[in-house]
Amino acid sequence: MGINGQQNNGMSDWPYFEPNVPRNVTTAIGQTAFLHCRVYQRSDKEVSWMRKRDMHILSAGISTYTSDLRFQVIHPDKSENWTLQIKSPQLRDSGIYECQVSTEPKMSLNYTLNVVESRARIQGPSDIYLKTGSLLVLTCVMSQGPHDLGTVAWYRDNQAVVTSPRNENDIDAEPRITVETEWSDALTSRLRITYAKTSDSGNYSCVPTVAQRSSVNVHIINGEHPAAMQHGNTAVGAPTPGAYLLLVLILGQFR
Repeated sequence: MGINGQQNNGMSDWPYFEPNVPRNVTTAIGQTAFLHCRVYQRSDKEVSWMRKRDMHILSAGISTYTSDLRFQVIHPDKSENWTLQIKSPQLRDSGIYECQVSTEPKMSLNYTLNVVESRARIQGPSDIYLKTGSLLVLTCVMSQGPHDLGTVAWYRDNQAVVTSPRNENDIDAEPRITVETEWSDALTSRLRITYAKTSDSGNYSCVPTVAQRSSVNVHIINGEHPAAMQHGNTAVGAPTPGAYLLLVLILGQFR
């Protein structure tokens, strides 16, 4: 067995790495990362982890040699697995980590950790103006980071959006408020509100489990004049000239 973990003839009892494990790992900020190192026929040899950018030994056996408590080695009893766990990883944790076995010469295997800042994005403008009775569709897309973004929640003014149950007396009727989440090239979540009411106005946020939230302001207008525009139960101030022009153009479509 050479130092890269490949088996040599005549040395069948020499330690060797399991090659079929992910060695290029991507995770989002705050999402626990795992680097899996599997060593067979280890005998009395010690497995350790090192961070390449500063040559810092993070662990030897199951003992950690860093004051950063986010780093921990997971090694079930009598297992070949020596997993480096990194809790709440940050961008600065990106880089190469090395799994080592204390043979002579030393064996090692490199792992690349990519920590990315995953963000949600609600498509469209940051301020949305609609007339009462309209259909409101908010589409939130998360395309950065790993494909393990957990779940997505929607909030209006920091209160969870409650979807409408189906009408048992009319099974063909669609619920007024629905949320649909699906995978394509990205994680997409759609909030649909039919027959929008002035009470639906507010600040809407798409909040993924492990990505930064995205927010938009929704204004449901009762009537055709800006003075009638409501924000929740509180009247908002007069719109800016640009917003006023946008409002006039939108309302003109309903005449």
